Amino acid sequence: MTASSTHSDWISVTGLEKGFETDSYALDNSADLSGKKIELHDADGKVRSLGIDQDQLQINNDETVQVRITSLRQGVYLLDWLDERAQPTQSHTVVLDTLTDSYTQVIGTLPTFDVIKTGLYERALGGRALTDVKVEISHGAVNQAYREDVCPHVKTDELIGVRNLYRYSPTEVYEHVYLNENFYTWHCLKGVEKNLCDTDACHYYKISDDLYLFIWREKIVPTLGIVMIDEQNHRSDGKIFGVGDTEDAPLANFPMASYCQRLNETEYPDEH
Repeated sequence: MTASSTHSDWISVTGLEKGFETDSYALDNSADLSGKKIELHDADGKVRSLGIDQDQLQINNDETVQVRITSLRQGVYLLDWLDERAQPTQSHTVVLDTLTDSYTQVIGTLPTFDVIKTGLYERALGGRALTDVKVEISHGAVNQAYREDVCPHVKTDELIGVRNLYRYSPTEVYEHVYLNENFYTWHCLKGVEKNLCDTDACHYYKISDDLYLFIWREKIVPTLGIVMIDEQNHRSDGKIFGVGDTEDAPLANFPMASYCQRLNETEYPDEH
């Protein structure tokens, strides 16, 4: 008879950050946009100005925050920062596409610890989403008035059925299986989460040929992940945003980038 174990190998987002920061393959900040002012025009007619100075971002000529700016593909940039004046703190990520003068924005929030304590069984019976990590995804125009067809970034099914391998550092290796339009499975092959896996909510957007924006929302340890995946150059880059170890601990928001490769792709028969 085999006894079941009560031991849990799940770690906090802070613990994950410590694992990822050693010899990380994270990209250096891009200086391409430094000294530039960019206007983001949304579908509601609102305009937000971004003034960029290296790793500093001034929003609407007012507050200045630290920003991370990277680029996997020439002319396409990923901007990421936190709005700590919002309650709760908001994660802001913008895919800035200077090739089409358009952008896609992801605003994310994390649940409070009181909400986190609600069990998955109770959520399921109550018809609630299994994760309370929230995202708002929107599109707009860069330095021009918004119009309906201004942004070519669209939801995509091109990754569904794909199994990819991601090497984030010499010590951190994961695989992703993209199951359907709403869910994917992650599995840690090597690293601080070795042998852990789960299936979580996700969103896919095609930015350009073989260039994707992938967003996921974890439920066990509330986490928002946002990455760009470049299947031409076999690189990914983005970040993880998650709760601290305790209610009073600072939130985690750290970079993650990988060398990636496609392992295989599942093709289902037409009659499945």
